[in-house]
Amino acid sequence: MRTVYLFVYAFSFFLLTTLVFSSTAQEQHGFEGEKAIERGEEAEYDAGKMIIEHIIDAHEWHIMDIGQKHITVPLPVILIDEGKLYIFMSGKFHHGQNAYKGFSLETEGEYKGKIVRVKEGTLERDPEKALPLDFSITKTVFAIFVSVLIMIIVFVSVGNSYGKRKGKAPKGLQSFLEPLILFVRDDIAKAAIGEKYEKYLPFLLTIFFFILLNNLLGLVPLFPGGANVTGNIAVTGILALFTFLIIAFSGNKEYWKHIVNTPGVPWWLKFPLPLMPIIEIIGVFTKPFVLMIRLFANITAGHIIVLGFMSLIFIFGNMSPVAGYGVSIVSVAFAVFIGLLELLVAFIQAYVFTLLSALYFGMATEEHH
Repeated sequence: MRTVYLFVYAFSFFLLTTLVFSSTAQEQHGFEGEKAIERGEEAEYDAGKMIIEHIIDAHEWHIMDIGQKHITVPLPVILIDEGKLYIFMSGKFHHGQNAYKGFSLETEGEYKGKIVRVKEGTLERDPEKALPLDFSITKTVFAIFVSVLIMIIVFVSVGNSYGKRKGKAPKGLQSFLEPLILFVRDDIAKAAIGEKYEKYLPFLLTIFFFILLNNLLGLVPLFPGGANVTGNIAVTGILALFTFLIIAFSGNKEYWKHIVNTPGVPWWLKFPLPLMPIIEIIGVFTKPFVLMIRLFANITAGHIIVLGFMSLIFIFGNMSPVAGYGVSIVSVAFAVFIGLLELLVAFIQAYVFTLLSALYFGMATEEHH
């Protein structure tokens, strides 16, 4: 129990650090900072803009701002335009203030966050030229590389431990991960799929630990943590696509027969309008769609709620410094609570995505009785 308390205290400390970093890092982004200063006007805090800029992908890893100085980690930009390859670091754009090699990073408007071709000597997008093909290493992509590298190192180490300690009790990292591995194998794969579970176990273990690790890294305040990987719908969409493809190629004759000609359904629901087959075919596509939306929505919602509580400090602080300090106590308390809840959600969402995938595999491979 003492260990649990220490873990909760440590996590709360890191969460508070996250909130401080997040608030400081996004404060200048939430304000119409430089433009307002140039006009000699008082900047206004924009909570919506701060939250959106925190959860979306970016071409640089923003750490924090000190005054007008932005502390960021530039990431590689890889573009193909008119048959030419361009590779350089995103720092060349100076946060969208400069153009480089005829390209600029849009900070406003329809193409916000995208790299565009600009007119010579300006930052204005050239409407006569199409957007370049962008293969850049963005914040989300870099975070995926980090998580994949961690998984490779960890599981190669655990695999070697099994080889060296065959027949012995697990030790160290092996003893920590073995209950999770057995949980996925026995309580998810075996229970949902049955005898053929071993065929799908590598995929189920991969998505479980990939989602879990990225959920947890998203709660860590220090670089390279804090990226909203599983809150990116493109990432969850690809995970759901893999599940869909495995279902499609693994489905046996009974599975497709059930979809096309559902047994036990009255004939008048199949002829002249094949109502039930249409519903079943739609269900084939809605299953992975639900997987994609559920993971994306739950992870993104947690980040938005925490940032919303922190935004209350600045909103009330603009009204009155006393109100800002008073609200900060409640906001931080609720943000810590939601952060601890997010820790639980990180495990639950990894479990739910893996379990539903296993259930779909089981339905696709079930033999006729």
